[in-house]
Amino acid sequence: MKLWAALRDAWLGWVDIVRQRPGWQERFGLSFGALAKALVIFFLFAFLAIAMGSVQGGMPSLPGLIANLLVQSLGLVALLIGIVVTKLAVKSQVPLLRVLIPGIYGMVFYLVAGSVLAAISIETVPIVLLGLVFLLYSLGRAAGTWSIGVALAFAVLTVVLLVGMPLTLYMLNNPAGSPI
Repeated sequence: MKLWAALRDAWLGWVDIVRQRPGWQERFGLSFGALAKALVIFFLFAFLAIAMGSVQGGMPSLPGLIANLLVQSLGLVALLIGIVVTKLAVKSQVPLLRVLIPGIYGMVFYLVAGSVLAAISIETVPIVLLGLVFLLYSLGRAAGTWSIGVALAFAVLTVVLLVGMPLTLYMLNNPAGSPI
């Protein structure tokens, strides 16, 4: 099955990225077809995370499911903004797909680990976020060929956006003082 092969290749690619081994790019493909595959896998796992989170309360209606998927996709927006802002700040010539495709798979791993650990205990979510910072830092070093400081800034910016964007949207939707 191609889904499992893509996930296996992404896992092995991420092992190579973290260990800073050359040749990790071949695991991801780094083409628009590979980007489409990564997005399909992301949304599949986002759907599964929503289903897992709604076991006790029941699956949301179709509009609720779409809204939840949109909220989950904010992680991809945070990743994209983090990459673009970092590239602009350091005037990097690194191709966007070189960082984006492995980053999407990193977000898939974050979804899986976050869903499993949150089901065990909600206090484990900061540990998952720290793990994501490490993954994104490693991605910045390997794919972006950025310095330690730039890679760390990219990782922190992306995670701050990942955490902050849903909260900001929630606050915009429910302004202070409005009757709920």
